[in-house]
Amino acid sequence: MRAVATLLFTAASFAQTWIPQTSNTTASLRGVSAVNDRVVWASGTGGTWLRTVDGGNTWQASKVPGAESLDFRGIRAFDDRNAYLMSIGPGEKSRIYRTTDGGQHWTLQFTHPDAKGFLDSIAFWSPSEGIVVGDALDGSADVRTTSDAGVTWGRQKTPPALPNEGSFAASNTCLFVRGTNEVWYVTGGTGASRVFHSRDRGRTWSVAPVPIRNDSASAGIFSITFADPSLGMIVGGDYSKDKEDRQNIAITTDGGRTWSVPPGRPHGFRSAVAWVPALKLWIATGTSGSDVSADGGKTWKLFDEGSYNAMSFTSSGVGWAVGGRGRIARFQVESK
Repeated sequence: MRAVATLLFTAASFAQTWIPQTSNTTASLRGVSAVNDRVVWASGTGGTWLRTVDGGNTWQASKVPGAESLDFRGIRAFDDRNAYLMSIGPGEKSRIYRTTDGGQHWTLQFTHPDAKGFLDSIAFWSPSEGIVVGDALDGSADVRTTSDAGVTWGRQKTPPALPNEGSFAASNTCLFVRGTNEVWYVTGGTGASRVFHSRDRGRTWSVAPVPIRNDSASAGIFSITFADPSLGMIVGGDYSKDKEDRQNIAITTDGGRTWSVPPGRPHGFRSAVAWVPALKLWIATGTSGSDVSADGGKTWKLFDEGSYNAMSFTSSGVGWAVGGRGRIARFQVESK
């Protein structure tokens, strides 16, 4: 597969596709974390979590005991035994769980103490050092960090949020970490579409406005990723108008200080974007389809019209996407 990837866009003789797999659940899936080409975890409604250890040939689907009413929008895994789950919802419905034995047991680590609290995304610099972002509380985004594997989550001070500004818990990619200290989170809604950046694990922040539509409560930035310390991409749009492609993408070449609109754009609302270094591809997905770009976002090709919410790729170019009613699929490069 790596040899194929090298030739992928020099010969233009290969196509991309999502190959459906059997998830053994009908839950709506929005969390996915690919560890390697065999170990992948996913999560969704009804307290559901999933795991495969054979590349998706077989999926184990189960529920966290006592969490059957929760919607797990975020999952981050490190191997076949260690993973974190994050649920969304007001107050105590926003929780964080951890397993160290492949899902046989889950430990409840955090329950939101504020009735107005609402978590949106979770990410980790290492298995013990992580961060979550939630909707604004007391006038600023609710950002919390851990350095003890989730035993404690301390709130960090963030810049003031604008009225009606918040993050979207759509794909667990409105939050992105890099290296050992760097983190970004993105917002939307009628208040603003902005990118927040910290180089010290959330202790101090800079803020940049971006040209992504935010003309309704359902519009804004949904996902952010970086190819290197300077080159990054954000996608979004309006999830209630998922076939519209207006103002749904922006790129940065200076680490997120400034953002510009590339010549091309994905073919509709996109809730997740990924950089796949082994294939040298940008991939964007959403409920109206998936697109691929091999030229830094200048042009995009719609390669699948299926509805997906989230995706995760390994550095070697293996990836999975998840969606409604247990939809799960593996990314594949095929000869035309």
